[in-house]
Amino acid sequence: MKKVLISAGFLCGAVACSPLEEVGRAPDFTNSVTGPEYNAMMSPGFPATVDRSRKDIASLWSREQQSLLGDRRALKRGDILTVVIEIDEKAEISNSTERSRDGQKSMGIPSFFGLPQRANELLPVGANMANAVETNSSTSHQGDGQVKRKEKITLRVAATVVDVLQNGVLAIQGSQEVRVNFEIRELLVSGYVRPGDITRQNQITYDKIASARISYGGRGQITTVQQPAYGQQIADIVLPF
Repeated sequence: MKKVLISAGFLCGAVACSPLEEVGRAPDFTNSVTGPEYNAMMSPGFPATVDRSRKDIASLWSREQQSLLGDRRALKRGDILTVVIEIDEKAEISNSTERSRDGQKSMGIPSFFGLPQRANELLPVGANMANAVETNSSTSHQGDGQVKRKEKITLRVAATVVDVLQNGVLAIQGSQEVRVNFEIRELLVSGYVRPGDITRQNQITYDKIASARISYGGRGQITTVQQPAYGQQIADIVLPF
C-alpha cells in the first residue's frame, strides 16, 4: 500500500503540479528573451546601430533598408517580416461501393462403363450418380464513406529570420501570445521562404512557406476544462476495451 501511495504521489507531481501553480491567477507569458528569434537579433551579423561615418547615410538614393528608397524586405538574419495566414479550405469526399456475385455448379456421371449404374444399387433410395454434386453460392457487399472538413483562419504574425541557408532561402520563426483574463492564446509559425516571394510590403502568405508549421491554440483555465482529466486520459490509453 505504501508503494502505491508513493507511486501515486510521483504521478501527481509529474502531471498535476504545473497546472496547480496557475490556480487563482493568470498563466504567465513565455520568456521572449530566449529562443532562436532573440539569438538571431543579437547575432554579430545583425547591425545594432547605423554607421554614421558613411558619406551617403543621408542620401535619398541610398539602398540601405533605413533609407527612403531602400529595400525594406527581410533579407538577412535578424530581420522581421509579416506572415499573413488566411486559410479558408473546404474538402468533401464521398465514396460508395457495391459488389454482388452469384455462382452455381453441378456435376454428374450418368454413364461411365456402367459403373454409375452399379454404384446406384448401393446408394440410398432417391440418390444416383446422374446428379452427383450440385452447389450454389451468393455473396453481396455494400459500403459507403463520407468525409467533410472545413477550416477558416485569418491571422497575421511577425516572424524573425533565424537563419539564411546557403542557397539564399530564409528560415523564419515567429510567435505571438495574447492573454485575456485567465487564458492565453498562442500562435506559432515557422518554415522556409524565398526572398523573391516576400512582397514590397515585407509580407508573405502562408502558402509560400515551405515546410510550414502553423499552430494556433491556448493554455489556461478554459483549455484545462475542455480536456479530460489525467486519469481518464490514461485509462483511455491503457484499457483495451
